[in-house]
Amino acid sequence: MSGPPSPLIEIYLREVGFWHVANISRGCKLDPKLISELIESWRPETHIFHLSCGECTITLEDVQLQLGLPVDGSILIGSVQSADWGAICYDFLGAIPDNIYRGRIEMGWL
Repeated sequence: MSGPPSPLIEIYLREVGFWHVANISRGCKLDPKLISELIESWRPETHIFHLSCGECTITLEDVQLQLGLPVDGSILIGSVQSADWGAICYDFLGAIPDNIYRGRIEMGWL
């Protein structure tokens, strides 16, 4: 983003814990050579960077530490304008859980 996020979406970014992520690159200088090297060394079939010093991957914990994103809260998949949560679960998961509460399902069911 070239500037701060729009005030129209600020409340939503804050609500889901992404406000600081939307502002993270402001004031940072990106190194084009480093970015090019990372792009060239990435292997999408294995989700690993193949570097001259070895292999490297990005874990969920890395993202949590670097961006400060919560990894143990509610999952955000986007806006859903439907009350038929069974159909939505079937579309995403291929099955319908027995107990759905306001669009949430138990992790144990997964």
